[in-house]
Amino acid sequence: METWPGSAYPLGATFDGSGTNFAIFSEVAERIELCLFDEEGTETKVDLVEIDAYVWHAYLPQVQPGQRYGYRVHGPYEPEKGLRCNPNKLLLDPYAKATAGDIDWDPSLFSYTFGDPLSVNDDDSAAHMMKGVVINPFFDWAGDRHPHIAYNDTVIYEAHVKGLTELHPDVPEEQRGSYAGLAHPSIIDHLQRLGVTAIELMPVHQFVQDSTLVEKGLRNYWGYNTIGFFAPQNSYAATGDAGQQVQEFKGMVRTRHDAGIEVILDVVYNHTAEGNHLGPTLSFKGIDNQAYYRPVDDDPQFYMDYTGTGNSFNVRHPHSLQLIMDSLRYWVTEMHVDGFRFDLASTLAREFYDVDKLSTFFELVQQDPIVSQVKLIAEPWDIGPGGYQVGGFPPQWTEWNGKYRDTVRDFWRGEPSILGEFASRITGSADLYESDGRRPVASINFVTAHDGFTMRDLVSYNEKHNDANGEGNNDGESNNRSWNSGAEGPTDDAAVEAIRSRQQRNFLATLLLSQGVPMILHGDELGRTQQGNNNTYAQDSAISWVDWEHADLALSEFVSGVVRLRMEHPTFRRRRFFDGRPVKRGEGEPLPDIQWLTPSGTEMEEENWDAGFGRAVGMFLNGNGIASRDARGQGIVDVNFLIFFNAGDDGVDFTIPVADYADAWEIVVDTSGAGADSEPKKPAETLTVPGKSLAVLRAWTPPEIEIDHSVAASLGSAANPSLGTASPQRPEVG
Repeated sequence: METWPGSAYPLGATFDGSGTNFAIFSEVAERIELCLFDEEGTETKVDLVEIDAYVWHAYLPQVQPGQRYGYRVHGPYEPEKGLRCNPNKLLLDPYAKATAGDIDWDPSLFSYTFGDPLSVNDDDSAAHMMKGVVINPFFDWAGDRHPHIAYNDTVIYEAHVKGLTELHPDVPEEQRGSYAGLAHPSIIDHLQRLGVTAIELMPVHQFVQDSTLVEKGLRNYWGYNTIGFFAPQNSYAATGDAGQQVQEFKGMVRTRHDAGIEVILDVVYNHTAEGNHLGPTLSFKGIDNQAYYRPVDDDPQFYMDYTGTGNSFNVRHPHSLQLIMDSLRYWVTEMHVDGFRFDLASTLAREFYDVDKLSTFFELVQQDPIVSQVKLIAEPWDIGPGGYQVGGFPPQWTEWNGKYRDTVRDFWRGEPSILGEFASRITGSADLYESDGRRPVASINFVTAHDGFTMRDLVSYNEKHNDANGEGNNDGESNNRSWNSGAEGPTDDAAVEAIRSRQQRNFLATLLLSQGVPMILHGDELGRTQQGNNNTYAQDSAISWVDWEHADLALSEFVSGVVRLRMEHPTFRRRRFFDGRPVKRGEGEPLPDIQWLTPSGTEMEEENWDAGFGRAVGMFLNGNGIASRDARGQGIVDVNFLIFFNAGDDGVDFTIPVADYADAWEIVVDTSGAGADSEPKKPAETLTVPGKSLAVLRAWTPPEIEIDHSVAASLGSAANPSLGTASPQRPEVG
């Protein structure tokens, strides 16, 4: 095989139109072999002899796209010292842009003999290992542009590539469960009807099926088990895994952008699929174990584990940090994605021990001219000490707001004494984000996500029902803050079903009309159930997939309508926090930007927050003078709104406030359905809000009578003055 010296940059396998440059980092290696595989699995080895700053490299002019490859790293094998090189283990390139095949969990994938972690296993793993694939990087983006939708105009839809498309009747069978399926017009049309502006995809970086699940006949459905940070998951490609997955993914992104929808990736940089010291040797572990993983300081055989997966990625090492930043830039520049949601992001901030928002990782992100300009969303917790960091990330970041989720769930199931916190959460959680200069959009609001109950199950189950996972129902969260509405699981009781439908509308309307950025879990708008399973990580089955055949279309239309209300009125997506001034309004003073009202229509006093009606409150939103633009760039000047919340079991009579707020109000949302078609309400009138429901009222003014200035109207009026201009007469033609 002809080889040239090549270049140390970029890392990975890079096809330039003629041949391919290979480059891999290892500080501990004594020798590295590039291994090329043909269709029959025959291996050709090429020694990498050029080394620059611990980067081993070569250029092979004959290697073309589609070539499968891996590496063998020769070096010290002393696991008790954290050194795990073993040239008998074929290793995946950390920078592989695509992968072919999967691992089969043969014992040869492990560097030790089972039962003796410090032993050495020299069985060759190549026949049982996935391979890297040289890709063709060229793609016709046809003028593709990032939509660049502002946070306050964003509605996020968390989705799973397979789960969203596998059962859709309009998606061709061969495209279901794939990137091509996501690009199908039926999926695009559904998201556009909802008003979604961004789809947040659960992990699409190449991941590994866990051996414990494979043994049970299950699969890692969620994908939080990454092995390749540059490669799109090959099982989600309808066209093949010899590099076609890259082209198919790019085509999906281009189609999304054409529809004005951003693509955000859920990324898992906090750990890898190689697990703890007993895990397999697939890539990083055999290339440079101590560079890529955090060892226990006084016993480097073991790994620090802030993630619950066996290892933590070493964000203290410059090459590990480089890999993360190179991966992020690659997905933005080459794959055209629009942002990232960082799984267990607190781990990435543990440069030493504590979570530190001044860590090197955050500094690199802030200074990077590419990564700093896309959407950055943190899952602001891990399982390490001090790991719950909601409100603790740097100003450039937004966060999944777990406190929003918990408080809104508690409010609607009727928990007492949380009215004040509920008010704080739905107005943007200023207590969490305002002090460090962030705005309401720092809060990514959600009630449900992939991890936990769906919206339908949240109102249908008090307890988790995870028996299908094969862990005796011991997995998953037990404190779900759910309420089954009067019966556990499926029921024929019409009254219970009515409450469940209303509660779903309550949660979704609250979410979509709160300040901050709303995130909808895929299928929640369709009434999707997981049969009470709140931990479907292993359920690559109908339990997890969206059931389009039995979709609740009425609920979907409701969600679409509330999203449209949000987008038409900037008062629901303010750029800054409310100030509430004047706190106590004197006669003739202007109305504050927000005001909390008792059911009797008066301003809430301090003592009212814990009063007997603590499950019901009114909220006045002053929209006058708030200017914005809609999705088409048209200017909008808003009007005033009232929202009446009643989480109690019985109806509450809310008194419409005095005329200072508005001369009349029309009901635009009523989750109970009772007042949807009622006449406008005047000040001092009462509106009964049934138990477990909310109503949204918009300031109403009578439509102006349009005067008909047509010639026909003028002639008709002259011929018959009593007709005026209301019924113009056609002039007779002689």
